[in-house]
Amino acid sequence: MRGAVQDGAPYEERRADEMIDVDAGGGDRMALAVLVQYRMATTEQLHRVIAPGVRIEQTRRRLAKLRDEGLVERITLPQAGRLRVWFPASYGVQIASEWPEFRGRRPSKGIADPTAGRLRMGHALTVTETALVFIEDARSRGELCRPLDWIPEVYHSLGAGEAVIPDALMYYRSGREGRAGSMLRAFVEVDRATMGPERLAAKLTAYARLYGYVPVSPGQRRPAFGQEPVHEAWRRHYPLFPRLLFVLDGTGPAGVTTRIDALHAAAKDPAMTLFLHAVPALAAPLADLRAQSPSEPVWHPVMDPDRKVAWSWSPHG
Repeated sequence: MRGAVQDGAPYEERRADEMIDVDAGGGDRMALAVLVQYRMATTEQLHRVIAPGVRIEQTRRRLAKLRDEGLVERITLPQAGRLRVWFPASYGVQIASEWPEFRGRRPSKGIADPTAGRLRMGHALTVTETALVFIEDARSRGELCRPLDWIPEVYHSLGAGEAVIPDALMYYRSGREGRAGSMLRAFVEVDRATMGPERLAAKLTAYARLYGYVPVSPGQRRPAFGQEPVHEAWRRHYPLFPRLLFVLDGTGPAGVTTRIDALHAAAKDPAMTLFLHAVPALAAPLADLRAQSPSEPVWHPVMDPDRKVAWSWSPHG
């Protein structure tokens, strides 16, 4: 970008600089919005999200400027070739929470300091990498999954202080723009093998509870005949219950098989039948999503783990 335009510069030259300035402001806004929403990202990850068509040096300069303005912070990992991991500063979260993109949403708590960020980094960066495999696949296919269509940690109450909080909620439109397509939504759980297979499988049970959860106020009675029925809480937000995707990382092929088997065992519970006949639940290794794409048949339905399907698969065809 050129320096400031002198007062006597031709109109065409001033207009060019004004457009560049506006674009730069939009890029800064998107960079901050993505960091506030995703919580953490490396320089390379953020570059792939917001500006894959330009040189990465532009993203580095943008992040350095946002840091000078007190909007973002970073952690530098010397043992990883001075890898820089970025997260929003509290001031950045405050600014972004006033934007329309975040209206009606619980703002991120942010990260208190670099030490807290370092301890959260492994899982947060894996969730960001999972977002990227879907966003980049959508771009390559001419479909729609924009950066802010990936929303981490959306709170879904189960009552009595319990909740289901997926690692991410994803919105995705299949089909090229201007052509027939369908809106897909998914709850995404990213498992890095830091907990046992049974605890992973318990998440399947939690989503089945959310599927059937009907909120009841204290003292409220069941609706009488002719009264409006009380619906499940999720119907306030989604026309259909989002499909459930388990992304497996942090273990080899044997560990992946063990975890898929645990999900399959949980799926055999008779209490899961209604849920799993209505909602596709699939599992796949992150390594396969990277090597191929999430649109390829790399996903194992938890009810039939010997099959491989695309993530948009439905048991009803």
